[in-house]
Amino acid sequence: MSGTIQDTSVDAIRSWLVGRIAFYLQRPAEEIDADAPLVEIGLDSVYAMTLSGDVEERFDIEVEPTMAWDHPTVNALAGYLHGVLGSRG
Repeated sequence: MSGTIQDTSVDAIRSWLVGRIAFYLQRPAEEIDADAPLVEIGLDSVYAMTLSGDVEERFDIEVEPTMAWDHPTVNALAGYLHGVLGSRG
């Protein structure tokens, strides 16, 4: 990590998640519906594990590998991560 403070607002987290998922699925970010179940937009177990690793690296936190299934939409994930990041104060 670069040592700089990351923007951990729900909007910033959501935007970052959409960007990562769009990258994995090789689709424009505008096509990622933040309210759609991740499995319905094409996120499989391999990408879900990759996303967990990316989240850990980006935000310097540990998350469960089942994170994407426990919080099955981008908005649910963003809210969960925002809460985790806000509580580590």
